[in-house]
Amino acid sequence: TDWVVVRAYFTDRQMVDALAATREPWEVNYDEGYLVIDVTPAEYDQMVKDGFRLAVDDTLTKLYTTPRTAVSNQPDSIPGFACYRTVEESYATAANIAAAHPDLATWTDIGNSWQKSVGLGGYDLMVLKLTNSAIPGPKPKFFSMSSIHAREYAPAELNTRFAEYLIDNYGTDPDVTWLLDYTEVHLLLQSNPDGRKQAETGDLWRKNTNQNYCGVTSTSRGADLNRNFSFGWGVCGNESCSSSLQCDDLYRGPSAASEPEVQAVQNYVLAQFPDQRGPNLTDPAPADATGVFLDLHSYSQLVLWPWGFTYTTAPNSTALQTLGRKFAYFNGYEPDQSVGLYPTDGTTDDFAYGELGVASYTFEVGTNFFQDCGTFENSIWPDNREAMLYAAKVARTPYMTPAGPDALDLTLNTYAVAPGQAVTVTAVLNDIRYNNTNGTEPTQAIAAGQVYVDTPPWETGAVAVAMTAVDGSFNQTIETARGVLDTTGLSSGRHMLYVRGRDASNNWGAVSAEFFYIIDPAVAPTIGGQVTAADTGLPLAATITTNQSFQSSTNASGLYSMQVVSGTYTLTATPLNPNYAPATAVVTAVDYQSVQQNFTLYPYVTIFEDDVEGGNVGW
Repeated sequence: TDWVVVRAYFTDRQMVDALAATREPWEVNYDEGYLVIDVTPAEYDQMVKDGFRLAVDDTLTKLYTTPRTAVSNQPDSIPGFACYRTVEESYATAANIAAAHPDLATWTDIGNSWQKSVGLGGYDLMVLKLTNSAIPGPKPKFFSMSSIHAREYAPAELNTRFAEYLIDNYGTDPDVTWLLDYTEVHLLLQSNPDGRKQAETGDLWRKNTNQNYCGVTSTSRGADLNRNFSFGWGVCGNESCSSSLQCDDLYRGPSAASEPEVQAVQNYVLAQFPDQRGPNLTDPAPADATGVFLDLHSYSQLVLWPWGFTYTTAPNSTALQTLGRKFAYFNGYEPDQSVGLYPTDGTTDDFAYGELGVASYTFEVGTNFFQDCGTFENSIWPDNREAMLYAAKVARTPYMTPAGPDALDLTLNTYAVAPGQAVTVTAVLNDIRYNNTNGTEPTQAIAAGQVYVDTPPWETGAVAVAMTAVDGSFNQTIETARGVLDTTGLSSGRHMLYVRGRDASNNWGAVSAEFFYIIDPAVAPTIGGQVTAADTGLPLAATITTNQSFQSSTNASGLYSMQVVSGTYTLTATPLNPNYAPATAVVTAVDYQSVQQNFTLYPYVTIFEDDVEGGNVGW
């Protein structure tokens, strides 16, 4: 190879800003004073002349220069990265979701890639829209796009997994269920599919593949799509936020929104969100503005918000910062205004906020462009899933709701009751879940809690049931609250309850939900049985839960019993004794019938143990 990856140490921020005007640093660590970037020999020499102290990173150089070969037992993923779907696979996943769930999903062509637009193959840009079409709108919208920079593997898979998670959990997870009932989720899985096909071969491709720039076959051809958006395009001037040179990483294109991929995204976003901000740079969106826009990138573990082209804060900066710190609580990333990394112009989040006033963010996920699958599965996916779920939760009023407390750990004294029987719901109301890496987010004492049955608080006809503080008064930033629901008049079957909290500054937080059931004891089926230990044959104390919120506990004899509505359930018996493993079973219950399901729980087996007192040979 004629290039290497280096760790470049700098002495002041101006060195980073000057470099980032034409070439994107892979990572910038201001605390330790270094950045990571790939360089040719000529670029290496120039950086030394510019005052950088360079150290070659042999591990990263090998990762990004080793030729990629397909793995025979992984034919349907990016070679060497079994967790990441190709462009075609992510499209097939979305198409299958739409075909299997026409009431929840649509798969829509929003425009062409550059190659498609000129007849050189290429792809359609496609959006997967998820919402319960049986419930009319208008509904708040959450839009998430991914991998606009082709070499960033994790973002497209993260977006695709999020789609699968919502579909797989609709109807069984109460929060996912109300989200799709009352919110639209729009997912652009592959924002730069032409470039992504290049990157799937192991190329560090960043831009689109437009052959009009830098030569038809040049590996530096194309435009940086995330410098080509119309709002603030080239606004910095003097090559200080993007480049006018066609072969540069940060080439912004010959004119604003010159690229068909950018045109497709802009037209779609402009059609989805109302214009909620005035024409002046200092005009704020109203406090009750709606919608959340998210652009998923890699890497650097950051949560960023506008502006990127100026150190002046955006007119909604306080509210943007509050939601950014909330996102960063979930994924553990550093929250900051975009320019805090380095200046940029013509970017996606500046466009969505600048043109429309939509709360707009960039997540820089992970620690590599070609992120290893272990890191993706164990942290990037689960941590960012929670942040994305929260984004959908607050899409109705993103400049207001994040300042309020979260409603957590909802529990009911019973999940199935006879008509007219009271239900007690308990929840933790928490006002302090923010990432305070940059500054400190204000927090307040909890002031109130409310429960709603079937109709969420923003819908006409919603009726609030006041909650009380379990400790006697609301005066702490974290409070356990309790509410009692009268079920008189509720129909048989499943119902949804919604819980929210308010802090002393009058901020209502995000809603959390739970299912419960009204059943007729005279006809409702019963599931029951006994839980015993496999090694002793003696009864075991355990909790029995189902995938539909019903639950029970064993008595001293290991016996349990619960009435349910007719249906098929996955039961899980979880022993209180940690030495025994849980067990599951699938049962079908029908009115007037009883189902006997016994569980035999087996103790965990020690495969190997070593206290290392005799040395650590073999470790």
